Amino acid sequence: MSAGAVLRGSFLVFVAAMLQTVVVSSVVIGGGAPDVLLVVVVSLGLIRGSIPGAIFGFLGGLVVDLMTLDTMGITSLVLTLVGFWAGRYGETTGRDRRFAPVIAVGAITILAGLFGYVLHYMLGEEVVARHALVTALIPACVLNLALALPLHALTRRVVGEDDRTAVSPDVEVLAR
Repeated sequence: MSAGAVLRGSFLVFVAAMLQTVVVSSVVIGGGAPDVLLVVVVSLGLIRGSIPGAIFGFLGGLVVDLMTLDTMGITSLVLTLVGFWAGRYGETTGRDRRFAPVIAVGAITILAGLFGYVLHYMLGEEVVARHALVTALIPACVLNLALALPLHALTRRVVGEDDRTAVSPDVEVLAR
C-alpha cells in the first residue's frame, strides 16, 4: 500500500471518527444511532485487507475514545476487530461481490454490538442487555445497512482500488 493511500485512508478514518463523535452520535432514529465510523472501517477492510483494516479500525477507535473519554480502549478494540473481520471476509470470499459491503456491515454491526456488550459486562459496567442488544442494536443495524453502499462507494473513490488483483491463491496439489 502506497504512502498516499495510507494518508487518504487515515484522513477518511479521522473525518469519520469526528463526524461520528460530534454529529452522528446525537442523531437517534428509532432508538438507535448509525455508526459512520464502523461502516467506513468495514469498507476499508474490504478494500485493503485484514491488517490495514485492523490498523484503520484501531486508529478510528482511538480517536473516538480520546474524544468521548469513555472507558478507554473499548471502541479501539471493537473497531480493530471490525476492520480485521471485514478484511478477512474481503480476502476470502467477498472482494468482488456486489453486495459484500451490505452483508459485511450487517453481520459486523451485530457482532460488534455483542462484543461491545460483553466487554462492558466483563469490565463490571452496568449495561442493560435489552437496550444494548435489542432496542439500540436493531435500528443501528438498519441505519448502518442504509449507509453501507454509499459510504463504500465514497471510501473506494477516496482511497482507490487495492493494488492486489488476485485474491488469496488456491492450494494446488502437484503429483508426479
